[in-house]
Amino acid sequence: MNTDELIAALSRSVEPIDRQLINRRMTIALAIAVVVAIGIVHIALGVRTDLRAPRAIIFMSLKLAFAIGTVGGASYYLARLMRPGGERRASVVSAALPFAATLLLAAVSLGGAPKSHWDKMVMGDEWLECLISIPVIAIVPFAVVIWTVKNNAAPTSLVRGGAISGLIAGGASAVGYALHCTDDSLPFVALWYGGTIAICTIVGGLLGPRLLRW
Repeated sequence: MNTDELIAALSRSVEPIDRQLINRRMTIALAIAVVVAIGIVHIALGVRTDLRAPRAIIFMSLKLAFAIGTVGGASYYLARLMRPGGERRASVVSAALPFAATLLLAAVSLGGAPKSHWDKMVMGDEWLECLISIPVIAIVPFAVVIWTVKNNAAPTSLVRGGAISGLIAGGASAVGYALHCTDDSLPFVALWYGGTIAICTIVGGLLGPRLLRW
């Protein structure tokens, strides 16, 4: 068999590549991560009891918008990182936008309030619970996302891949925790939700090279 015949024989068994397969599997992983986080919160902490009040619904919706926006922006970024060399085509802007928007709203909220209220607005009543809960709840979503990336993709920037996986896990955890938390001020959300999600991102970046190694 000459070279041309070999090429022709190999080409007969080539099947079309499903370019959306990775995206579909990642979408499933994200759905599982969010559902798991909500389930853990529902079982371990419970859902806030004041959801009949319009104010509670509005502020919970703002927290959910931040958390869901974090998951969405990070997922878009990760979709590029999942392919070899994808870090050269990925922009961190999509992942940073929810944080920038929340920080801006928090600054406006503080600017419009008396300074005597700032401490309560920033610290709230549940800062310690938030500090512990979001990273702990994020463990299972992080495992789901990391497993999906490792078994379905080939990122070449393992630190970034781990960090963005941690960011997604932290965002998914915050989605669940927002259904429980009754501290509604935007400065609290910016500091404690944003800070704990950042912790998840840092830990993910540290674990990425070990967990995503080819």
